[in-house]
Amino acid sequence: MDSDAVRNRADDLPATPGVYQFERGDTVLYVGKAVELRDRVRSYADPRSERIRRMVERADGIDFSVTETETQALLLEANLVKRFQPKYNVRLKDDKSYPLVQLTDHASPRIEVTRDPDDAATVFGPYTDKGQVETVVKALREMFGVRGCSDHKFADRERPCLDHEMGLCSAPCVDHPDAADYRADVESVRRFLDGETGVLADPMRQAMETAAADREFERAANLRDRLQAVESFHEGGGAAIQGDGEDRVEVIGVALEGAEATAARLVSERGQLVDRERHQVAASDIRDPAALLAAFLPQFYAERTLPDAVLLQERPADPDVVEWLEAAGTEVRVPGAGREATLVDLALKNARRRERAADACADLAAALDLPAADRIEGFDVSHAGGTAVVGSDVCFVDGDASKADYRRKKLPDENDDYANMRRLVAWRAERAVEGRDDRPDPDLLLVDGGEGQLAAAQEALAAVGWSVPAIALAKADERVITPDGSHDWDSDADHLRLLQRVRDEAHRFAVAYHQQVRDEVSTTLDDLPGVGPELRQRLLRRFGSVEGVRAASESELGEVDGVGPATAATIAARL
Repeated sequence: MDSDAVRNRADDLPATPGVYQFERGDTVLYVGKAVELRDRVRSYADPRSERIRRMVERADGIDFSVTETETQALLLEANLVKRFQPKYNVRLKDDKSYPLVQLTDHASPRIEVTRDPDDAATVFGPYTDKGQVETVVKALREMFGVRGCSDHKFADRERPCLDHEMGLCSAPCVDHPDAADYRADVESVRRFLDGETGVLADPMRQAMETAAADREFERAANLRDRLQAVESFHEGGGAAIQGDGEDRVEVIGVALEGAEATAARLVSERGQLVDRERHQVAASDIRDPAALLAAFLPQFYAERTLPDAVLLQERPADPDVVEWLEAAGTEVRVPGAGREATLVDLALKNARRRERAADACADLAAALDLPAADRIEGFDVSHAGGTAVVGSDVCFVDGDASKADYRRKKLPDENDDYANMRRLVAWRAERAVEGRDDRPDPDLLLVDGGEGQLAAAQEALAAVGWSVPAIALAKADERVITPDGSHDWDSDADHLRLLQRVRDEAHRFAVAYHQQVRDEVSTTLDDLPGVGPELRQRLLRRFGSVEGVRAASESELGEVDGVGPATAATIAARL
């Protein structure tokens, strides 16, 4: 994006707190938060660093989501960074760094405030007030005795350190508490950080009252001040939704604008806003939000795990929908005021955002002379020299990824891209023709590749007898290839960008599955004594796959450089 494109996009954004995402196709490049979305995004027209300048140049779009407060935006930003792992984000921050609390993955876990958590640690936050965080962590250590020392200080101690004498640690370094008791204390800390304020607040309040009764007024005052910090720790921006024992609450807002209908979904886990998404709804004959909710909810939750509660702007028009949800253990609430009502308003704001995806679908259909291009499936194949061959089948509906309709297929090992694409498309076509695929037929198939991949796909479609239009998109020059020729559309065309998003998502999904399969293969060989990374690669090159290695005789294995008689016998016996 150039500076003018960034400014134009910023003009369309609201002047409210929220989270923004710079994207390239369907890949999230950067996630940031803002007190005022419009001004913050406009600042990227004049990037503040070379890294950000490169990010803006690569981006072809900016998505956003509004929130109630800056702190809520911070928490949503942190969760989206964790989910998407954008290339240009650094340690859950943009221009500021926020404290986290981690419980390490040791046998005797350590608690500490950090800005750079360990990979294996359980991490809580981020938080905006470091002083409050440190006060609460000290209170947790005093109450539950969880250690805060470094591994160097913890190792090989013969007697407890000063922290134990000060009442901050139960001294697991010298086995003072039973291991089970220490784990129970750590679990209490975890429960508090997960939102159970009473785990710490209740015993602190009791201690404060005891101190006051014993006329230890200074100690009582100190406990009172710390208790205030503890009780406010999960309030304000820290808690998105206050539910009574509810781990997962979802907020659904629907909006009707002309002939278009949109549903927005916000997700809260343990009181923190962690995700949001939007769905276009085919509802040309519906003009009432209650009727739209009645149609949307059963379809949306039919194959998804139900949350503990759903917050709605109004009751669905069909009472059977509410009865079904509540019978399944999901409470349906329509808040009239308070924090939950504010969250419903946020969902509605996100549902009312205008997008150009529907226009891109219509433009694509017109450019290809198709009746419609609202539902597109994208296909790609990934492998490593003919091993760990897999295929992906992703789905976009009304311009948005429909991840519930994604499928993947493990294919026979063969180093032939055309044959692999033919098998993948034939698999999808056969399932459709035989009625074994529960998804609707797409309006268009898109294969990642050029003329050869498209020809292979068409052969598969013709052989099975599945009549669905197919095209290809070549990465080298972004040419759209059809059975009748090719199109060199303008790089700014929305319908080309839609195809690029589908193709890139199919590629990402295929590569991710290939890596998973490849890692499974690697693990199988890595578990064998005497087989290191180099020897594993030689075996795979010689025999093509793990199955090939398994089928080889000891004498054939012994012909591979680096495989002696003992190693050959071990491989043959173990596989």
